[in-house]
Amino acid sequence: MKPTVHDIASKAGVSLATVDRVINLRPGVHAVTRAKVEAAIVELGYVRDMAAANLAKGRSYALVFILPNNDNSFMAGLRAEVRAAASRSYIDRTSIRIIEVPPFDAAALSQALDVARLEKPSGVAFVAIDAEDVVEAADRLADSGIAAVTLVSDLTGSRRDHFAGIDNVAAGRTAASLMGRFLPEKGGDVAVLAGSMLVKDHRERLAGFRSVIEDEFPDLNLLPVLEGRDDPETVQKLVSECLNANPDLLGLYSLGAGNRGLIKALKSSRQQTRPCVIAHELTENTSNALAEGVLDAVLNQDAGHEVRSAIRVLKARADGLAVIDAQERIRIDIFLRDNLP
Repeated sequence: MKPTVHDIASKAGVSLATVDRVINLRPGVHAVTRAKVEAAIVELGYVRDMAAANLAKGRSYALVFILPNNDNSFMAGLRAEVRAAASRSYIDRTSIRIIEVPPFDAAALSQALDVARLEKPSGVAFVAIDAEDVVEAADRLADSGIAAVTLVSDLTGSRRDHFAGIDNVAAGRTAASLMGRFLPEKGGDVAVLAGSMLVKDHRERLAGFRSVIEDEFPDLNLLPVLEGRDDPETVQKLVSECLNANPDLLGLYSLGAGNRGLIKALKSSRQQTRPCVIAHELTENTSNALAEGVLDAVLNQDAGHEVRSAIRVLKARADGLAVIDAQERIRIDIFLRDNLP
């Protein structure tokens, strides 16, 4: 059963009128009381529903999602979540259009953002590439009064409204902490596999990973970063070459996608001692690899939560409402073989 405003009032120990003021962002509520109500909203999982009010007002939202057409499980899952949201859009009076662009192609993304802007939608959500022309295109959205949300990877220096994704520095630090604890107490080499240093989430994960390794596990040596462009075939080739060149490799952190290629390379390796491997995103492939002992840990972000968050934020911005940050925070889940769903 979905939580109600009555549940929030009971949990926070306040009146229904106070809950109504907080939910609808009206003044007259003490900061401490507002914090208690917002905490209850997050704990109960209450989602403010503007649908009924918008139905009465005849309000609808045209939203555009710009997504890379990568051939990897996570991006395929993200596209599936957007399509699922589009299939339910009549409930929330939204219309959702998807524009697909080549991965890691800043020029194509910039052009897609300009195409979306000319359609004058209520909002645009996109997986960012941290490039100057993309920043400029995102700022043109802001100049046109169109809300923008970055998904998965953020955009440095832009005037985007919100980022729907995990704390990627924290994700990298978490991976390093796990790696250091999993490995024996001896020095050795650790490889890092990224998609592209053009995207901020990969740079941030690498920065977080490197900082913990250098500070807490100085006997581990990070090899030069491999960039597989999230392509399974490229990833398989790079990882196979790395394993052949470094037969005593202790660990491997895959901070991007292309995990099908990673898993194939690991399974075909003839190394006597398998390296500790930590990857991102729980999919059918990575779940099976965890169960088989090919991977040691997987850090996961909920693509569905990110899509729903982007839609909520874009609608709120279109309505001139503030966003409850705690409600939109995307958590990092850690999966081992022992806690697979």
